[in-house]
Amino acid sequence: MRILLLTAGSRGDVDPFLALAHRAAAAGHEVVLGVTREFVDGARLAATEGADGGAPRFEVAALDGDFAAVVEAQGVSPWAAARAFRSTVAPMMAGMLRSAVRVAMERRPDVIVHHPKVLSAAVAAARLDRPRVLVEIVPTLTPTREFPAAGITTTGLGPLNPLTYRLAAAAGAVFRGVLRDLRAEAGLPTRGALPGPARTLVPVSPALLPRPADWPAATVLTGQWTRPERPAAADPELADFLRAGRVLCAGFGSMADGDPERRARALVGAAREHDLRVLLVTGWGGLRLPGDLAGDDVLVRSAVAHGHVLPLCAAAVHHGGAGTTHAVVRAGIPSVVVPFLADQPFWAHLLHRRGLAAPPVPSRRLDRRRVAAALGALPGAAAVQVVADRMAHDDGCGAALDAVEHSEAR
Repeated sequence: MRILLLTAGSRGDVDPFLALAHRAAAAGHEVVLGVTREFVDGARLAATEGADGGAPRFEVAALDGDFAAVVEAQGVSPWAAARAFRSTVAPMMAGMLRSAVRVAMERRPDVIVHHPKVLSAAVAAARLDRPRVLVEIVPTLTPTREFPAAGITTTGLGPLNPLTYRLAAAAGAVFRGVLRDLRAEAGLPTRGALPGPARTLVPVSPALLPRPADWPAATVLTGQWTRPERPAAADPELADFLRAGRVLCAGFGSMADGDPERRARALVGAAREHDLRVLLVTGWGGLRLPGDLAGDDVLVRSAVAHGHVLPLCAAAVHHGGAGTTHAVVRAGIPSVVVPFLADQPFWAHLLHRRGLAAPPVPSRRLDRRRVAAALGALPGAAAVQVVADRMAHDDGCGAALDAVEHSEAR
């Protein structure tokens, strides 16, 4: 089967597709992975992992757009994004949507598997008369009465919860004009609904979020999509730091809004109150250590391999992205979630409600006092380990690939 995978966004949007690309290629499928420019080189390098003679296991196609550049220019503030929408965000998204159709038409896959941001995948699938599989990275599209759509509210609304999913789905309406043009260029009707997805895959662990009873059969809760992490590059300083114990791993991934030194000061100060040493992971620029806080109890890295590092830590402070949330729980350590936007409050409140994390500290209210209080309220690691043991049995990529292989059977 020729499978086209299309994704866009941050590393948390790309890594699951990389994992599925590896799994599908290992099963003998012909795979093309489309990613935006900032991830092309890394994806091509990843495509050669475990390949005989260094030949890539799957093809990587470049989509127009660079989400990292947008974040670097304006941060993650929704207000900044709103101000820059017409000048920066909309043109970049239009280019990405158009290039996704171009890649699909050139590769002519048997099935298209796509991230919700790649709205034009529906156009390509209809033009090619091929099934498509929607990847609901976080629960935002399939309505349920059990909880509201991630990113809309964290307050349960009972029978009104399904209405919140209409709000989440409406976000794509701002690109209606681009999609109408693409439909016209593809020779499709410019109005009316295009065929829906044959399957919807939710790469979330059922150990973390049980499957809602009212989801339709075509929505599959697969478990997280992961691949074995490569052996960590030799880093004796990091190894010694972790070996000394009592380490708090603190990082906010792609979140880069606000003052990175102020945040680092709050985290390091709070950790020292609890005799914790700090591994400060700067990511896309969300943290920066002020010079006066340097010491033997703080180590700075731009990125770390979660699978190797987190199990050796006592706790974590993170932004609550879906991938990081799974990684922290899978490592069996409690955490403090500092949500910034989108689905992050959903995961923050879920972890706290499940007894896996302290009460969330919203990013706008992050200070030393609040972080110190949250660290004092961390649950025991034993409670997290129970869920981690259940997550260890997930085979998310296997379940996803099975659904993709049977996507033509509706």
